[in-house]
Amino acid sequence: MPNNAPVKTLKHGDLTIEGYSRAAVQSYWRLPELSLGFDLGLQPWSFMGTETWFVSHGHLDHIAALPVYVARRRMMKMDPPVIYVPAEILENVKSLLAAMQRLDRGRLPCELIGVTPGEEIQLSRELIVTVTPTVHTVPSVGYIVWDRRKKLKPEYEGLEGTQIRDIRLSGIEVSAEVRTPIVGYLGDTSPKGLDDSPDMYKAKILIAEMTFVSPEHRKEKIHKHGHMHLDDWVERAALFENELVIAAHLSTRYHARQAEKMVKEKLPDMLGDRLHLWL
Repeated sequence: MPNNAPVKTLKHGDLTIEGYSRAAVQSYWRLPELSLGFDLGLQPWSFMGTETWFVSHGHLDHIAALPVYVARRRMMKMDPPVIYVPAEILENVKSLLAAMQRLDRGRLPCELIGVTPGEEIQLSRELIVTVTPTVHTVPSVGYIVWDRRKKLKPEYEGLEGTQIRDIRLSGIEVSAEVRTPIVGYLGDTSPKGLDDSPDMYKAKILIAEMTFVSPEHRKEKIHKHGHMHLDDWVERAALFENELVIAAHLSTRYHARQAEKMVKEKLPDMLGDRLHLWL
């Protein structure tokens, strides 16, 4: 299989996180066990089999590879993919694909769906994705992936199976829906995009940006341009309930070792060893 793009891999429980993210370069993520990915700044050949993608916003380092990905799937005779984008950019994304079709003289079949904060997307009986608000210089959204299960209500626990069956047959609902946030994804956003969606702090895995880390970069200016600083993470350290927190989208102003040193100076325990720098 061609190795056409860098991919870092991390295993957490029964999920695998794959991808790469660097500000102004490219961002792309995949969770193969969930059959979905986030952002299309570049398209590793190995990601081509994943058919559902959630795009956070329209900056090139997050969406430039969309036509390439769609064309490859057509070339390999795969089913058209489903791609979710912020509703505000839907028509522009359609225009982009139309222009590329004329240039390439080949069809780019896919299902493009615009989404807005507050929406729910049902991927399967067990898997739901909700759309969250984020704050960037262009229209942008975040996504939370939920595991949805039916669980017996507490008042019926301990009953025999036949008793539960009889209660159900009488028309009484014996179970309730239980949702668990398993993955939270924030593309580019100021801290408000994190704070306005408290479930991001509760997801088993959180993927979020930490674009700037140096003290010389002022938070106020960074926030104005829709990004987060290491200090924003320090201020919120007690809020992260996640099992794994991935900090990504590092600015190209920093060398990886330099950034790691700065982060460990401010967060020496690395959020109880739950913080992973995607460098």
